[in-house]
Amino acid sequence: MTTRVRYERELNELQSRILQMGATVEEQFAMALQAFDTLDITLAHSVQARDEQVNRTRFEIEDACFNLIVTQQPVARDLRLVLSAMNMIVDLERMGDQAKGVAKVVPHLVKYPVESRPNQLKPMGQMVLTMLHQAMLAYAQNNVDLAKLVASQDDQVDYLYGEVFGQVLRAMATAGETEQIASEFEMLRVAREIERFGDLATNVAERVIYQVTGAMKEYNVDRDADPEAPRTE
Repeated sequence: MTTRVRYERELNELQSRILQMGATVEEQFAMALQAFDTLDITLAHSVQARDEQVNRTRFEIEDACFNLIVTQQPVARDLRLVLSAMNMIVDLERMGDQAKGVAKVVPHLVKYPVESRPNQLKPMGQMVLTMLHQAMLAYAQNNVDLAKLVASQDDQVDYLYGEVFGQVLRAMATAGETEQIASEFEMLRVAREIERFGDLATNVAERVIYQVTGAMKEYNVDRDADPEAPRTE
């Protein structure tokens, strides 16, 4: 086996491991949303246990990236591939943390349930799961258009988060018991975890675009901080 053939195989293995990590995080977040929806404490504990696997995978892939840089000294597109991979696994690991954050809410809500949940939470969760799935598909296919589609959906997630924020504040203002106020706040916590998950899915999509084109552009712009920022293409 030639050096180049071995090198190509290592790059392909790196991509496969990242795709598997993405699939694991997608499954983990779906489990967290289901645990939250059904108030399944056992499933919530499984989400937290799965997070250890995600963290371990992140560091294993990071070691593989370092070894590639040291032994192969990649340049140009190959170097972008490795650098993008190193950023993606950090974002995926953080997305696992978001799943764990949703799961941590479940025991409290079992003890102190809310009367009604914001209707936006379920579509928000499904939207960001789709964003991650599309981002990983874009990575597998080097599909810039699909990566841009992922980034374009983040504004809608942010809008839904704003709706939840307002609804929860109104519910907290009329809540009588301290425990009820705390439970309403947990709704906001879940919404924030979902919103952040969408931000990180957008980050992954941005890395795909950089890997393919070499152009670094931030699509996930805080428009409240910069109202003049252009809309995502």
